[in-house]
Amino acid sequence: MHKSRRTPSSEWEDKDSLDGLKCTRKRKRRSHSSRRENKRRMHCDNVSDRCIRYLEPKSMNGYRDYSDRSHAVEYCQNGYYHRDHSRQHHRDYKDTTKSSARSRISRCKRKHRRHHGHSSHSDSRNHYKKRAGSVDDDEGHLVYQSGDVLKARYEIVCTLGEGAFGKVAECIDHANGGARVAVKIIKNVDRYREAAYSEVKVLEHVNRMDPSNKLCVHMVEWFDHHGHVCIVFELLGLSTYDFIKENNFMPLNLHHIKHIAYQICSAIALLHRNKLTHTDLKPENILFVNSDYTVEYNPKAKRDERTLKDTSVKVVDFGSATYDDEYHSSLVSTRHYRAPEVILAIGWSQPCDVWSIGCILIEYYLGLTLFQTHDSKEHLAMMERILGPLPSDMISESRKPKYFKHGKLNWDEHSSSGRYVRKRCKPLKHYMMSHDPEHMKFFDLIQKMLEYDSSNRITLEEALKHPFFDSLQKTEKLHSEL
Repeated sequence: MHKSRRTPSSEWEDKDSLDGLKCTRKRKRRSHSSRRENKRRMHCDNVSDRCIRYLEPKSMNGYRDYSDRSHAVEYCQNGYYHRDHSRQHHRDYKDTTKSSARSRISRCKRKHRRHHGHSSHSDSRNHYKKRAGSVDDDEGHLVYQSGDVLKARYEIVCTLGEGAFGKVAECIDHANGGARVAVKIIKNVDRYREAAYSEVKVLEHVNRMDPSNKLCVHMVEWFDHHGHVCIVFELLGLSTYDFIKENNFMPLNLHHIKHIAYQICSAIALLHRNKLTHTDLKPENILFVNSDYTVEYNPKAKRDERTLKDTSVKVVDFGSATYDDEYHSSLVSTRHYRAPEVILAIGWSQPCDVWSIGCILIEYYLGLTLFQTHDSKEHLAMMERILGPLPSDMISESRKPKYFKHGKLNWDEHSSSGRYVRKRCKPLKHYMMSHDPEHMKFFDLIQKMLEYDSSNRITLEEALKHPFFDSLQKTEKLHSEL
């Protein structure tokens, strides 16, 4: 992987970075109004995990201890293209009409005038930069409004998301009968433009591997718009994370998990056969093709529950995908789905995707994240609590000796972190909601995916033949087979 293509989550999530410490100290010296402004802008900043902990309050219900911290920030950084994002994540982008889009830009101009003490309209334009017929803001984002047209073909409807890379807009494709598409508009900044070219290269390869577009998101085309790389995708439904979140974090039905898991394994097995590793698999990057649902009242839980009409999914976000012969960044994957070999810095390859899938599937089953932490040593302590002690050979190979003492994890079970891990985590089999055969098969598959030693971890080709998938309908498997 090219050095310029580090995973966005890796840039801000490493707690031990000097930048993170500097950022934390700087924020503590700032005024209340400055902190409020930084909180508003947190989606667009590459900040360290310490900064996120400082800015984001803890969850009241204990589900995600830092609210939706990684999901709020990483989600915007990756910026994927859902039809209807959570307003909690993207409240600034809920308006879809032309007038509301214009008013949103007007609000930005008014805020800028108030901040800089300007009152005239002409002065408020000073923070925009004219570039070869387009208008960019100070950060390199393309400034547009609803009704603008790209490439004389794509009419912008609304903004779906914004992140460090740029913005994602829902557009009407006038060359394809008015079909709705998602256009990822990359910032007019060299490093993001180079990363976009790398993503386009991977997407072109993925689309050739999956010509029927069954498994991975389809890239319609890409083009340059006055220095902005624009990547056009099919428009999909909600992410699996957003669906669970909007359903009050209720677990998915086990049969639905089975069908979704088979599709994910099939998609990533296709990448692995072609010497690619996704490196950033998480529920946010698994999107439903159509997230329509029915609602039924659950008298036991005393609330409405949503049931999906169609469990077809596609894998998205290939911005961090890495070929076997490319440079491998030492830090990949979003924290909660990061394999132990990545944390211990002993080298990674395709098996790190298998670990991520195991974490995703157990999250679908429980409705909550299995490894809910932001600290590497705490993460390892959770693994030991759930999966047993780390193998001694992995400890001896680790390039993180500070995590260990006398060949064991240097961990105080009586500290506040120790009590948190002990209270939150339990052996894997204790999470089982039923002991019927289907649940037993599911946990057997998860156990094999969450194997510490990557050389002993189940491959996805093997996983697809696991007994857990035997009861799938032939039509459900055909959807995922090439």
